[in-house]
Amino acid sequence: MRNSLDLEGRPQDTRVVVAMSGGVDSSVTAALLKSEGYDVVGITLQLYDHGAATHRKGACCAGRDIHDARNVAERIGIPHYVLDYESRFRESVIDNFADSYALGETPVPCIECNRSVKFRDLLATARELGAQALATGHYVASRGRGDGSRALVCAADADRDQSYFLFATTQEQLDYLRFPLGDMTKPQARELARRFGLEVADKQDSQDICFVPTGRYTDIIGRLKPGAIEPGDIVDLEGRVIGQHQGIVHFTVGQRKGLGIASGAPLYVVKLDAASRRVVVGPREALRMDRIRLRDVNWIGDGALDRVIGDGIEMFVRVRSTRAPQPACLRAVDGGYEVELVAGEEGVSPGQACVFYDAPAGQARVLGGGFIKSATARHVAARAGAQENATLAEVMRT
Repeated sequence: MRNSLDLEGRPQDTRVVVAMSGGVDSSVTAALLKSEGYDVVGITLQLYDHGAATHRKGACCAGRDIHDARNVAERIGIPHYVLDYESRFRESVIDNFADSYALGETPVPCIECNRSVKFRDLLATARELGAQALATGHYVASRGRGDGSRALVCAADADRDQSYFLFATTQEQLDYLRFPLGDMTKPQARELARRFGLEVADKQDSQDICFVPTGRYTDIIGRLKPGAIEPGDIVDLEGRVIGQHQGIVHFTVGQRKGLGIASGAPLYVVKLDAASRRVVVGPREALRMDRIRLRDVNWIGDGALDRVIGDGIEMFVRVRSTRAPQPACLRAVDGGYEVELVAGEEGVSPGQACVFYDAPAGQARVLGGGFIKSATARHVAARAGAQENATLAEVMRT
């Protein structure tokens, strides 16, 4: 007998740990599973406590949210525990966030939080408590497969889909995780919250960078990585200095506004050179990239990636959470992996994720993904190749 979570046994004999952030989604997840008879244990992680952030709208996993999670647990009648994960969160998420920005990248801290804190540390705690599953309020779904493993798929509500932020989930983690809201819309979840009598039914959603107390991430980076706030040059594509800046952390690839320079035509940030503290700007067409080198690739498709990749795997990829998936091909290159985009993409930024899907829309399966290491355009690669050939010819002539 398999229950609604696709686990063996009756709900009352199945312990499920629910990660409760204090928001409406995780609260509904806990209440829904409790209503179905599961042995639910709620756990809230205290991830940071930066004073003002504990009461700021849109914050999560801090003072007020812990209070809300505790109230929900009391309301639905489940045990609730608060675990101090501040040091783990600081080391795994905040420090990495600052390091990434200092390198000229644009990181996505939610991905690292899911990968290292929630789906590694909290998952281990859930196992220690004897739970058969760890459930979260993410808008993503998982489907059982014939071999007993599970596939990660996009949420039914495309506007709420969070699959981009979960690409780093391993197969072992995925087999243990459950996402009860994956086939719901946000309005449906809020309606359930009202039906269960939860005070958080109309609570505002949390912000992506939840640990920034003032909403200005540069404050934290400046404190942890003072060198990242040092001034430098703004240069054009030819390397000519056309302006000054007060720190590369104030910029991201694709940015147009706030450059602080006058120009007869619109200019965009094309590249951030952390080593020389240079912000490279150019016309919009210079933003279009076709080839993306990846690091830390995670594969949750069929088979081992090194065995199935062959001459390349056709797929669809998303290079930012707000972008739609587009056709691409994943190839093995020089001991790593490279994605070639069929139509190219503007504003591809190192530090962001490139997530793999088997379809461009609907409840597509997530095949994995990687972090963007660098990006180039075909014409740039061709020009570099031509220069190398010319240099080799010159050497051969001499």
